[in-house]
Parts: sequence; structure tokens; C-alpha cells
Amino acid sequence: MLSVGLTGGIGSGKSTAARRLRELGAVVIDADAVAREVLAAGSEGLAEVIDRFGSQVLAADGALDRAALAGQVFGDEVARQDLERITHPRIAARTDQLLAAAGPGDIVVHDVPLLVEKNMGSRYHLVVAVDARPQTRVARAVERGMNENDVRARMAHQASDAARAAAADVLLDNNGSQEDLAADVTKLWNERLRPFEANLSSGTVFRRPDTPVLVEGSDWDLQANRLIERIGRALGERAPEIEHVGSTSVPGMRAKDVIDIQVGVGDLREADDPDFIQALAAAGFPRVDSNRMDHPTDAVPDPSLWIKRFHGSCDPGRVAHVHVRELQSAGWQYALLFRDWLRADEDGQADYEAVKARLSAETDSSTAYAEAKAPWFNEVWPRMQAWAQRSGWHD
Repeated sequence: MLSVGLTGGIGSGKSTAARRLRELGAVVIDADAVAREVLAAGSEGLAEVIDRFGSQVLAADGALDRAALAGQVFGDEVARQDLERITHPRIAARTDQLLAAAGPGDIVVHDVPLLVEKNMGSRYHLVVAVDARPQTRVARAVERGMNENDVRARMAHQASDAARAAAADVLLDNNGSQEDLAADVTKLWNERLRPFEANLSSGTVFRRPDTPVLVEGSDWDLQANRLIERIGRALGERAPEIEHVGSTSVPGMRAKDVIDIQVGVGDLREADDPDFIQALAAAGFPRVDSNRMDHPTDAVPDPSLWIKRFHGSCDPGRVAHVHVRELQSAGWQYALLFRDWLRADEDGQADYEAVKARLSAETDSSTAYAEAKAPWFNEVWPRMQAWAQRSGWHD
């Protein structure tokens, strides 16, 4: 089951995207609808709200007067926390029930307006945000009958456009028509969500069928941070250190569009625990047993110091490699030192880019490209060591 978090500010078109996803076959869980359900007329949740806030929040028909409740809660932090203590456990329990009802192979879309504000992104395999220019969003909300000042006040209390973009794996531009948005959602469904779910269900790592190409990256760090949060949530204390390494972790460097993540464990045997392997697989990172060792350097030739475990991503929209290494092992230290040396040494960065550009032109596969680079890593080891000594570097 693939889980997708869907979010967007007021007037963004999030509901339109959710409707299209439902039409395409997604199981859509509407967080607002669940919140209304747990406070429905006659419910235990509503009774507890009345006990706390008084009968003035009750409408004549026995339903909750949401405007009256909002008037009591808005601007009152204690009241807001009291309301959340009543509603949040009930919302979580009902959401879990709906998730449990989804079957294998389903794509579950959790429509959550405050996903970014509540830092919920790591709960999902993918976060999709729908966005539009502020003036467009205001105009849409006013057309639906809202007061413009109220709309702008709500927008001021929601996540900024920058924060929403940073949290999103997919940002859908909805400055056009509903038909344009529906077409973009359909493309996302066919080209990313359905293949992602198929790979997840079968435990298949996505492999890009192209030759190595170097590109400019603008937000690789943001993408890596989202992956790190998901991996950290999946593994918990079993992974005390998780780092973005490799070329995409060096600002300004051209690289293959592959995110490398290093997961540190206290003992590599922990990475062979079936629960560890399953936790990463369920998060979208199945194990690849054929990749179990880094290339030793001449200075540290003992192969036993370079053993690792490797997982890849199921997501066809984001190729990612997850290297599980024992903390303080040669492979662990090399990856961190290499990254930090490149970040600090412009000459080293330029040399590496030149090597990559030459090899990408000479090789016809990612595997051949990686093997051809291995000797260069050995050659620059003395330069890295000298820099570490001069700078006082430590991992």
C-alpha cells in the first residue's frame, strides 16, 4: 500500500486534486471530514466539547456550531490545546481504521490541510502539494463566498509557500484551469504513483535505464532531508546517524541525479535483522543483496572494513541509494570525509567534476561509470587525508 500525503493552502485547489485522485482509483481519506465525523451530533467527542466549551457551541439542531467554537478557540492557546486533546486522539483512531480498511495494492491519499504545519511529511511515501499564487487563491475563496479579510487571515496562519514547497516531493502548479490540474494529476498517477506502488508491492528498486548524465541540482539537499526523515521514522533508534553523502551533497556540483544516503548502525549485524530490512522495505527502500562492499583504498586494504548493506528506492521519480554502514568503519568515514573535503576544496571539486564528465562520455551504463571512478577515489585519498589533518576534521 502506497501512502501519499496531499496538502495545499486555502484556495489552492487541493480538493480538486483529491477528487481527481479518487476518480482514478485512490482511497482518499479527508482529514477535515474525519474531524467533522468525530464531533458529529450525538457523538462522545461532541459531548466532551460541550462539557469543556459550553452549550453555546451547540446549534439548534444538535450539531456543532463550528463558527461559535472557532470564536472561542481562536487566539486562546489554552482553549486550542484543550480542543486538540479532545479531537486529536479520536481523529487518529478513526484515520487508523480507514487506513486498515485499505487493501494491498491500494494507493491511499491522506488529504491534510495542515500537513506541513504539523510536520507530518515523514509519515508518507510521498507528499504532494497543490499551489497557486496568493492572489489567485484569495480570488477563488472569495468566489466561494468567503470574506477576503478572513481568507487572508487564514492564509497568514498557514504554512508559507516556501515551507510547503520544501515539504513537497511533488508540487502541482494550479494557476490554470481545473482541466489543467486534472491533467497534471492524471499524469502524476500514471507516471509516478502507480509505478511506485507496483515497485513497493513487489519489493523492486527503480533503476533508471539511461547512461550517466551530469546535471545541475538546485534542491538536492531538500530532497535528501525528506528521505532522511522517512528513513529515520522507519528505523528509529536503530539508525543513530543518517547523512546525505555523495556528489548531490556538495552545493554547486554537477552530478548524476541520484541521492545517496548513509545510514549508520552500531553493529552491521543489526542491518541484517529481518525487522530492520522490512522496516526499510515498507518505507520504500528494498534491500539489494548483490551490493555488499565499498572499494577499499590502498591505505586501508582490509576488505572487512569496507562491508556495507545497500537499499534502493522504489520511487520512479526519485532515484536514491541507501548505504548502511557500521559507525566509524572505513566506508563510513570515507563517505563523510570525501563529502566534507569536496565542500571545502574547490580544486578537488573541479577535479572530480572533470573526471565525472570524462567518464560519463566514455561509459554507457551507470555500473560501468561507477567502476571506472573507483581508481580515482583511491588516488585522492592522500589529498583528503592531508586536508583532514590541516583542518582538524573529524566525523
